[in-house]
Amino acid sequence: MKNQASTLIIPVENQVRELDAKILLSCIAAERGFPVIMGSRAFTHFHVASVPRGIYLAKSMRSLSNLMFKILRQLGHEIVAWEEEALVHPPSDTYFSLRLSPETIKNVSHVFAWGQENVDLLHQYPALPENMPIHVTGNPRGDMLRSEIRPYFDTEVERLRSLYGDFILINTNFTEVNPYIPNVGLFLPSKDNSPSARLGQAGIGMSKEFAEGLRDHKQAILEDFKQLIPMLEQAFPEFTIIVRPHPSESYQIYHQIAAKCPRVVITNQGNVIPWLLAAKAMIHNGCTTGLEAYVLGVPAISYLATLNKYYDYDFQGLPTKLSYQCFDFQELAETLSRIVTGELGVAESQDRQDLMDYYLAARDGPLACERIVDILEASGYGKKQPPAKPLGTYLQGWLFTKLKASLTSLYMRRPGPNRLAYHNHRFPEISVEEIEQKITRFGELLKRFDKIKVEPYAKHVFRISA
Repeated sequence: MKNQASTLIIPVENQVRELDAKILLSCIAAERGFPVIMGSRAFTHFHVASVPRGIYLAKSMRSLSNLMFKILRQLGHEIVAWEEEALVHPPSDTYFSLRLSPETIKNVSHVFAWGQENVDLLHQYPALPENMPIHVTGNPRGDMLRSEIRPYFDTEVERLRSLYGDFILINTNFTEVNPYIPNVGLFLPSKDNSPSARLGQAGIGMSKEFAEGLRDHKQAILEDFKQLIPMLEQAFPEFTIIVRPHPSESYQIYHQIAAKCPRVVITNQGNVIPWLLAAKAMIHNGCTTGLEAYVLGVPAISYLATLNKYYDYDFQGLPTKLSYQCFDFQELAETLSRIVTGELGVAESQDRQDLMDYYLAARDGPLACERIVDILEASGYGKKQPPAKPLGTYLQGWLFTKLKASLTSLYMRRPGPNRLAYHNHRFPEISVEEIEQKITRFGELLKRFDKIKVEPYAKHVFRISA
């Protein structure tokens, strides 16, 4: 029987953050002969039992994925992974309890690291399997920041400038205390609105005491930003204030502010990169967009009006170190005034460049996507599928897939803020034609991908091939 390349399964959770980079990875893999299935993470899981044996690309190795990883292995798929949140992480002990699981990581065949810092961090993990292959490849999201890819966003940058004029961008990241659906926050809501003792999804791996302190601290920072937004509108009347909540946040509190502030716009439309490129400056608090702004040459300010060094590990984090640090509104307003008048640019220094080199690989040379596919080919996945599992093992995985899909579909349709609304918030409907347009833009920039084809595979899921 002729050998067949492994299918590369690429799930996407947050469309605005991940989709463009994963389309680029899909095209490069398909160009090298890998059949690719890419789309909504939840809907990919619904259909994973029908996908030919291949490699599932995971974005994390949390305990929440224990069951799914077990199912994937039973079906005969292998698992490779990167850690989506590795660039901004708490101290190692806290990070390990939050983001890694001994049960999950033992099912992973290869790990793709953002940079050397990511490798050094993982090697400290006590439950890291012996001889686990960890490859410094960079990440496809890093590819989107590179100078040769940046023109991909030119049309959108011009549209945003035309629509909003000069604007200041605020990126928030308060999912822990302002979640889109209640159970993804630090604590589950109580029926009588009293403080809850039950940890939510964001609190898994934390002690109750640590989670309570973190909740109070994050709530205080959220209050700072709620005050900041109207103050900025008043202090900078010639600018629009664009607020982009994290994809997993609720927009309600921001819309309440915008209702009283005519030059405040709340949106999470599209990838953040064109918003950064179109903005005069960006304000955040320990957000990964601080790193993205630095690489793109956009001045960024980390607003630190509330600071608790026990919980504020972001204070020592990479995005804050790459930004101007302001500890009250007056300092922020003065710094921002110097930025918008052109007196200050991006906060550059040799120390910051050294940090970038340590944290983020593939800033030049081959794209991170190319390096990842190189590893897949060198590991033999381009020539053959993983071996089939015994029939009993496969059937068990198949049954678990169907059961899990049924339960997830049920949760998606429960009354109130449900998982279907949350899914559609993070992965809105997208057509084959829209994906083809994105591939065409990549192809024009890189002079390739003219043979790439896109077909629907299932709802919210696509087949990409050459």
